[in-house]
Amino acid sequence: MSNASCAWDLGVANHRGVNMALHKIRVTVNGSTEMVEVPSNTTLLQMLRERLVLTGTKNGCAAGECGACTVIMNREPVNSCMVLAVECDGADITTVEGLAHDGQLDLLQQAIIEQGGVQCGFCTPGILISARALLDRNPHPSDHEIREALIGNLCRCTGYLRIIDAVKQAADAVAGGAR
Repeated sequence: MSNASCAWDLGVANHRGVNMALHKIRVTVNGSTEMVEVPSNTTLLQMLRERLVLTGTKNGCAAGECGACTVIMNREPVNSCMVLAVECDGADITTVEGLAHDGQLDLLQQAIIEQGGVQCGFCTPGILISARALLDRNPHPSDHEIREALIGNLCRCTGYLRIIDAVKQAADAVAGGAR
């Protein structure tokens, strides 16, 4: 067993053996309140994936550049790789796993499938979250507003036209009374 995995299991040292303070935080993730103990240097992304086993949020660049790790924190999209878990104490977090309700896909999830806005799928969770944050604050966005909301999400496979069409389809469905 490596130093890093021993340290993580014990929660007392980082990969270089330096002692890290542990913090108990309370966070609501996808409607469920969680008490989590995390070292000072743990990112929200690491906490979601490694502690809460919510692996839909992807680690793309670990530098806040690609948007694959986007989650909604207190109603705002954030790059979870750039937020420390301790900063989330008391926060309300939505991940891609929290979009579907009662076994039904969110309108955005359904629309992105119907519009063919998915190829490899790696960027899709972050795109869905950014688009959901947009529609939550503006249910009738213009094409320009959709493009602006997705500017931090990189897609190397699909291109953006089908993704934008999917967001417009979901917005139209919201306008029609669905969610």
